[in-house]
Amino acid sequence: MRRKIPIKLAGAATVLTFLSLWAQAAEVDALAIDSVIQARHLPFGTILNPIMEAPGSSQIAGYTRCGDSAIWTGHYLAAEAFRYQVTQSSDALNNVRSAIAGIESLVDVTGTGLLARCLVPANSPFAAGIESEEASNGIYRNNSTGYIWVGNTSRDQYSGVMFGLATAYDMVPDSTVRASTVSLVTRLIDFLQNHAWTIVMPDGTISTTFVIRPDQILTFLRVGSHVNPSLFSFTYDVQSVLLAAGVIAPILVDTASDDSYFKFNLDYINAYTLIRLDNSAANSVYREAYDILRAHTAGHQNAFFDMIQCALNGPNAPSETLPLLEQWLQRSRFDDSVNLNGIVAACGTQACQPVPVQLRPPGDFLWQDDPFVLSGGGSGVIETAGIDYILPYWMARHYGIASAMEVRSAAAPSLVVTPDSIGLVYGANLASATQGTALQPPPLTLGGVTLVVTDAAGTRRPAPLMYVSPVQINFIVPAGTVPGNATFTVANGALPAVTVSGTVQSVAPTLFSMNGDGTGAAAATALRVQASNPGLQSPVQVFQCNATGCVATPIQLGVDTPVYLALYGTGIRNRSALSNVQVTVNGIAVPVLYAGPQPTSEGLDQVNVELPLTLIGSGESNVVLSVDGQFSNPVSIDIM
Repeated sequence: MRRKIPIKLAGAATVLTFLSLWAQAAEVDALAIDSVIQARHLPFGTILNPIMEAPGSSQIAGYTRCGDSAIWTGHYLAAEAFRYQVTQSSDALNNVRSAIAGIESLVDVTGTGLLARCLVPANSPFAAGIESEEASNGIYRNNSTGYIWVGNTSRDQYSGVMFGLATAYDMVPDSTVRASTVSLVTRLIDFLQNHAWTIVMPDGTISTTFVIRPDQILTFLRVGSHVNPSLFSFTYDVQSVLLAAGVIAPILVDTASDDSYFKFNLDYINAYTLIRLDNSAANSVYREAYDILRAHTAGHQNAFFDMIQCALNGPNAPSETLPLLEQWLQRSRFDDSVNLNGIVAACGTQACQPVPVQLRPPGDFLWQDDPFVLSGGGSGVIETAGIDYILPYWMARHYGIASAMEVRSAAAPSLVVTPDSIGLVYGANLASATQGTALQPPPLTLGGVTLVVTDAAGTRRPAPLMYVSPVQINFIVPAGTVPGNATFTVANGALPAVTVSGTVQSVAPTLFSMNGDGTGAAAATALRVQASNPGLQSPVQVFQCNATGCVATPIQLGVDTPVYLALYGTGIRNRSALSNVQVTVNGIAVPVLYAGPQPTSEGLDQVNVELPLTLIGSGESNVVLSVDGQFSNPVSIDIM
């Protein structure tokens, strides 16, 4: 029988105090992602992904994904347009204007009105690398401007740009934005019409045609008639009569399989624009095509597609949408290698069910990637932009699905809490001052603030409080809280009471990380044990921190000195049975010895595992916890 080695929690109070003060509400997440985009993903005015010198480095060695710069600049424009509509932020307005200027530069640089995939100053130190990577698409030079640009433009690039421009026109009632949008839409459509809806390079070669996609032709013309009716309304009216019946066929072809999954993203953005703008008799045909698309993809756990469904068919988005966005925040921002074989159930070469968002392989825009794929990624040096978070997030805010206030797990972004777990309430005017406590158990009143949880059965219970501030409260979900929808009411004598809704489940595992956001180095301790004398135990360093953050420290495994790891999280203790708790390290299942409450800190859970010798040489590895079939956020350790 396997010996159960007791693992003591060294420094638990310090670790818990640090972690429990983690504060990143969804809006803060969106703004932080946008600041990174502005700082590192727009070197020449349109979206590119930086290549870092090495994993963990912040030094940019080059840029990649230039060939898809137009489509993602269009998506970024849409995201910032929704943000502006929600917040009226001057930063958002400036970002909208800059994105439109970037798209305009993609049209100007070609000299013919054609949309380029991307452009780069010829004298940039990154130009040679981009030119080499994109050589198959054709490299063109505009000597008068000093730029090189990438050709072989696809329908994808046009669709992304049109989606962004149409959204900006409606969401940002700014005269400069609208004038620029009208000009660009007119130029783009004029070029396509003048070339019989084919994309023609300056040397006369044809990259592709829209003739086989009447749905996309009609979308572009409908945008044109919306922003420039005097020029395009008659054309759209005529073409809608001639082409409307043909929009269903390409959708039927697309939904025949999940191959080239990105096609569904293009179908959704074009359907969103066409259906919301059109009020003619043809709209019923467009909706019929959309319903076919939605029926095929509705079960794919796709937050962006869910928001388009909400926009087109009413205010109630699928209940999965916000949890999917929370799971996105648990993902690495880099192209780390992912192999889920042995971690999620497989049916042949693909997952049987959509892979949990936090575990899916990386990509430029997660929602255009096949959710059933088991492996992918690269070497962890390419930083993705995060448009796949900010676009559906700001759409959710615009369409009333997401609020600036929410209830979350304290360990990682998860909109679900459990009885006896540590939760956070985010909002505004929650307390008149900031105050924390290390008392165990925590008090029911802190800084004059109280929090009452009303569960699905209507029972009200006061919650122990660990930390209060004007924008955040850390608390323990009261024992006995019935799973289901609950309300969390914050009262402070000096301020009006604030109530926010949340979801309570029996189990919802989340793991703490030392960076405080549920990603990166695990908040964990470890012991090395003498196999011949288990009473001889010594601590093993699992992480190290400095002013720039925390990283995993290499752990050495030995034949005669087994190492036992303690992971810390919350939402775990109510598991059905220990046999229903699984932990994988680098995709390898490891023995789970304990999963339950940590004995000295209210709400904190502990999972003890043995690190087998089969992990030797794994390097930095993802640790994934599964409890009763629910996956946690991945955290990392390093195995020598």
